[in-house]
Amino acid sequence: MIVKQHLIFILYSLCASVFKVAGTKSKAKGSQGQFPITQNVTVVEGGTANMTCRVDYNDNTSLQWSNPAQQTLFFGDKKALRDHRIELVRASTQELTIRISDVSLSDEGQYTCSLFTMPVKTTKAFLTVLGVPGRPEITGFTKPAMEGDVITLTCTTPGSKPAANIRWFRNDKEVQGTKEVNATGKSFTVRSSLQFHVDRRDDGVAYTCSVEHVSLSNPYMTTEVLEVHYAPHLEIKKSLIIPQEGQYFKLECVSIGNPIPEPVLWSKDGGELPDIERMIVEGRELTITTLNKTDNGTYRCEASNHLGTGSAEYILFVYAKDFPGPTTDPNALGQHGPDHALIGGVVAVVVFITLCLIIVLGRYLARHKGTYLTHEAKGAEDAPDADTAIINAEGNHVHAEEKKEYFI
Repeated sequence: MIVKQHLIFILYSLCASVFKVAGTKSKAKGSQGQFPITQNVTVVEGGTANMTCRVDYNDNTSLQWSNPAQQTLFFGDKKALRDHRIELVRASTQELTIRISDVSLSDEGQYTCSLFTMPVKTTKAFLTVLGVPGRPEITGFTKPAMEGDVITLTCTTPGSKPAANIRWFRNDKEVQGTKEVNATGKSFTVRSSLQFHVDRRDDGVAYTCSVEHVSLSNPYMTTEVLEVHYAPHLEIKKSLIIPQEGQYFKLECVSIGNPIPEPVLWSKDGGELPDIERMIVEGRELTITTLNKTDNGTYRCEASNHLGTGSAEYILFVYAKDFPGPTTDPNALGQHGPDHALIGGVVAVVVFITLCLIIVLGRYLARHKGTYLTHEAKGAEDAPDADTAIINAEGNHVHAEEKKEYFI
């Protein structure tokens, strides 16, 4: 009996050993048949990248991460490269995750995860590093600019990867510039130029350069306000539509120019103001305290800056106090003047029509000859002399219709 039990134990041990060897071979075969799993990673320059490598099943076979230069970073949980930016996050038989901090453009490339079976199985993962563009800078502004100048504004942003996009805005309206891209190592420097002729409408206009990039949640912007100097333009505004005697009357000289034209000079009929007690000048305003007929005339204001001189005129006509007033401003001629071209055209048409009527009347009279009877014509054809003709004319009315004198 004892021998029988001993034989059964030996047989059981042999069977267990066979099953154990078969299981070990199966595990090894499963490990050797799979590849590690990785994913590509994109990170902004200066950020942190986590690189993860996994296997579904592993029988204590080691995993390894290598950089694009094929330098080993980590072999299992053992750090191989002395780089304080690279740290171990997780190491197990099925996963190896490392962290790269403060990522630079030089870190970009293809990383390799290796499973050390026989043979070694490898999988690649690409680390993409986005270069953040620098804050844009606008150059080319001349302060102040002169009306008529040609200005070229240039917006520059360095360090972007991929190349950034630049847009221009004139106040809130987009305008098109000319783009230029230059490679600087692994990053790009982008420039955009905007050229235009300066006029007075550009004074105070804001030109904005906007930089857009995949690494930015909001565009970078920089703005410059253009200052334009230009010659003065003047206009006179009045306080009354119909100025009448005894009224208080004011003229204002409105000037547009940069720099502001100063001072404003007032004159009347080409000379100084005749009555300084009633005609008061305060800055750009001329006030006549009590209008009378002597105030009639041409008033002129003049102002200058370093680019030129501007002037405006107003013809004043003062109406009697009890005058009801015309329906329109009679002094408006002082601002606009009569339309001489229209008057000349009307006169020319009238003269032309008159000449045509004279020619038509002359041709009508020439074609219709008039007739009338004379005493001399009566019987003159049959009389032997003038006396007989007169006698016949006095007594003979029978042939009156046959005696005719023609005229044109």
